Amino acid sequence: MSDTPFGFGLPPEEPEDGDEGKKKDQQGGGGQGPANPFGFGPAGAGGGDNPLAAMFGSLNPTDLGAAFQQLGQMLSYEGGPVNWDMAKQIARQTVAQGTSDGTKDASVGPAERTAVEEAVRLADLWLDDATSLPSGAGSAVAWSRAEWVEATLPAWQELVDPVAERVGAAMGDVLPEEMQAMAGPLIGMMRSMGGAMFGTQIGQAVGVLAGEVVGSTDIGLPLTPAGKAALLPVNVEAFGKDLGVPKEEVRLYLALREAAHQRLFAHVPWLRSHLFGAVDGYARGIKVDTAKLEDVVGQFDPQNPEQLQDALQQGMFQPEDTPQQKAALARLETALALVEGWVDAVVHAAAKPRLSSADALRETLRRRRASGGPAEQTFATLIGLELRPRRLRDASRLWASLTDARGVDGRDNLWAHPDMLPTASDLDDPDGFVHREQLDFSELDKMLGEAADRPDLRKKDAAEGDDPTDGTPRDGKGDSKGDSKGDDGE
Repeated sequence: MSDTPFGFGLPPEEPEDGDEGKKKDQQGGGGQGPANPFGFGPAGAGGGDNPLAAMFGSLNPTDLGAAFQQLGQMLSYEGGPVNWDMAKQIARQTVAQGTSDGTKDASVGPAERTAVEEAVRLADLWLDDATSLPSGAGSAVAWSRAEWVEATLPAWQELVDPVAERVGAAMGDVLPEEMQAMAGPLIGMMRSMGGAMFGTQIGQAVGVLAGEVVGSTDIGLPLTPAGKAALLPVNVEAFGKDLGVPKEEVRLYLALREAAHQRLFAHVPWLRSHLFGAVDGYARGIKVDTAKLEDVVGQFDPQNPEQLQDALQQGMFQPEDTPQQKAALARLETALALVEGWVDAVVHAAAKPRLSSADALRETLRRRRASGGPAEQTFATLIGLELRPRRLRDASRLWASLTDARGVDGRDNLWAHPDMLPTASDLDDPDGFVHREQLDFSELDKMLGEAADRPDLRKKDAAEGDDPTDGTPRDGKGDSKGDSKGDDGE
């Protein structure tokens, strides 16, 4: 049988002594290097005679099918800026490999599902005393790591696509205009491969993150639809392994955090768009390092597509040093800190009287959140953003002070409108914010509604030509009364 796998062909000259001659030639023959698994011809020292050796020369024959499939996906992709099918595939593969400590993913059994449901149910009861926001967990689910990947990918797509789109556009912009028409096929191939490389990196990061998170809200952003509290039993157990705390208490404390997040996202309807808008606003101020991209494009070798991946890993994004970008970053960091700080304060108030381990678990989670993990570092490289609050402790102290000064209702009423929330400067001066008079938007709405229905205003409208009985303008120019009601939603 031939030594050339898959029958791609024979070397240019068949040795007279058949297979024995081929083996001898490959072992010492003329400095041609190692055997070529594709049979295209001698690989040479650097694989120059084999256009695929640089990518696949080290693979054994059993891996070649998967390698060809991945290459085909890279070159044939014609979708958006990120190949999300590849991202999902890579994330699932990363999950299947297990974490660095040897923990493997596993399907969730009935006993674990029941334990999670009971923990979330009890957590919701405890939270009733700590916040005025009603329960937001319509259901409680126990997920495997793979299930977490499936459930959160749509949110990652919303976060990453805007920055990836900028890279795709920049790949064409770095070439001179007169060359772009001639280089069209090359640019198209590079964008396809760029989407695949982004997909690979995002998939790896999501897969690693799936081995770290304990629920659906660990990074402070709502990665799943509101109303579904989720815990990952395998990660919950790994989290509490060396803490010296009963696993039931660990599970309950983490359920408190998950249920508190769900209350906030379910009953503050503008919060999700506010957070994602802050991420998008920051992303719009990210500029692509065109000098680095020009080097990649100028030296791009179709035989070595890893160049694009290396460029992504090294970081191609730089925040613009402008007042607008600094304000966008401050707005995003403050929003993340306020969410996490509120959850931290509320969960501590609910857990402190009931769990002896509340203080230890709180500090462990604070440190874990502040230090981040390898997946968060990957996202920082890919989209120029670290998805963790830098001012968690400041925000937590502010919310606790607000509770003391205004009570639970007064504290939670600040979530009624984004303009009522503390700002970055308020985190610097929490006492000043706590004792400052706050605007009551409900009173303002009431005043506007009363003004729209005042009789003296209706008489004024009639004198100017409107019919006071039915609000229909005689001159057809509009109705201030009708407009006011329409604006107020009555």
